[in-house]
Amino acid sequence: MNASLPDVPEVRVVGLPLLTSGFDLVERLDLAMHLKVHGPLEPMAGEPLARLAEQIALRGRGGAGFPFDRKLRAVADAAIRRGVRPVVVVNGSEDEPACRKDTVLINRAPHLILDGALLAAEALGARTLVIGVTRDSTEASMRTALAERGLGNRRGSALRARVQRNPARMVTGESSALVRSADGGPPLPPGRKSRTSDHGVGGAPTLLSNAETFAQLAVAARIGADRYCRTGLREEPGTVLLTLSGAVARPMVVEVPTGVPLRYVLQLAGAPALPQGVLTGGYHGKWLDGVTAHDAVISRAALEACGGALGAGAVLPIGEGTCPLGESLRVAHWLAAESSGQCGPCYLGLPAAARGLADVLQGGGPTALEALREVTRAVKRRGACKHPDGSAAFLESTISAFTDDLAAHVLGGGCGRPVEGVLPLQAEAPAAQAPSGRRLAVDWTLCQGHGLCADIVPELIQLGPDGFPSVAEASVPRYSEARASRAVRRCPALALRIEEDPKAASVVRPALPAALPPGRGRRALGSGRQ
Repeated sequence: MNASLPDVPEVRVVGLPLLTSGFDLVERLDLAMHLKVHGPLEPMAGEPLARLAEQIALRGRGGAGFPFDRKLRAVADAAIRRGVRPVVVVNGSEDEPACRKDTVLINRAPHLILDGALLAAEALGARTLVIGVTRDSTEASMRTALAERGLGNRRGSALRARVQRNPARMVTGESSALVRSADGGPPLPPGRKSRTSDHGVGGAPTLLSNAETFAQLAVAARIGADRYCRTGLREEPGTVLLTLSGAVARPMVVEVPTGVPLRYVLQLAGAPALPQGVLTGGYHGKWLDGVTAHDAVISRAALEACGGALGAGAVLPIGEGTCPLGESLRVAHWLAAESSGQCGPCYLGLPAAARGLADVLQGGGPTALEALREVTRAVKRRGACKHPDGSAAFLESTISAFTDDLAAHVLGGGCGRPVEGVLPLQAEAPAAQAPSGRRLAVDWTLCQGHGLCADIVPELIQLGPDGFPSVAEASVPRYSEARASRAVRRCPALALRIEEDPKAASVVRPALPAALPPGRGRRALGSGRQ
């Protein structure tokens, strides 16, 4: 089973709606309906807008949670210091399979997002607005919204606004990847770390924030800080949008005030009364065990205090009938495949971590568990973007939240429960990240431990303490097909072959040169790379 989510799932609200006002009236608020529901919005100068964001404790809703007022002031200061016009970027690149809140907002309330973005653009004196999206539905809705406002990318316009469409990849939502693509480059992190508030689109200071963040700003600007702060917790006022999926009867996006018990939100979606665990914050988030989740409340600080994370607002419970480590392994493989292949911690470390978790599940014992811990420690804070860090946090949380299951797999014969696929993954992975339907296999009767295979495809094969490959078979993702074929050709002992993977028999595969039988048509080379 693959519990994939539709672009726009059911939307519910707890208490009075702020972001979702008008959703009970129409499927999509066009400009006329948007103004009827929310009313007009007066412009604000830069410092009053920053004070408003500070008063309502507005933080980025894309996962990082950076204070919006500090970001706004940093962009303004950089623009004044350098004497250039800043740029405003809305990040609507929601590509995690468990997240739909921003997609819902863009599809159903695009003008609320534009209100916040245009408010910030006018306050900063920006002349460029970029909206990053990755789905057909969000691109169409946002293009329509810009047209309804008479905005476009025409030369000479007071504000040039455009939609930047990127492929659906986990890494395209990273801020530097979105900036890079907006400048005409590939939608990948550039590998060098710089603050977008200093150097963003076109080298100009850039205010880049998540779609919900701009929508929250627009709501607060209309109703004022005092009224906004009457909803939710004093320290974290307002509402948050959550995407509920996993072991729930009704996957949904729900708007809730901060401070609402997590168990109430889970009950609303039809989750088990006492779930085995709840993944908070999405696939860069953290697991809570069932008891801890029962006492948790919805807020960034409260979830962090009990070991969870608000992150991108995804909440995924799993029931007692499924293996939590097996479910997490599926996600670990997906995270490894989402690598942009630009840095070792991501390109090599995440596949190694997924293999390590698989070894633990297959009874590798304490040695396999310690190896997994070493890999997750090694990838953190060393990547070109935050993807390795978030993936490592997810894996570390997995092995700390399910101690009983971990002991059953490490010390015994496993937990005995199936993997049901309740955590949503993309139904169709992008071509480069999808499984190829083939596997790389080692013929142990021929292998002499030369180790060239580990040099050529280190993401698939690593050497054990004895100098021989540590795995007998390894599934080949499409991005590794060329290197896997090269490893087969280069094996001096002719011990490698590529064969059909029976576990992926249904995968549609492109043509790939088949491995020849040992000794027929392959060159035996002892050193060097091709």
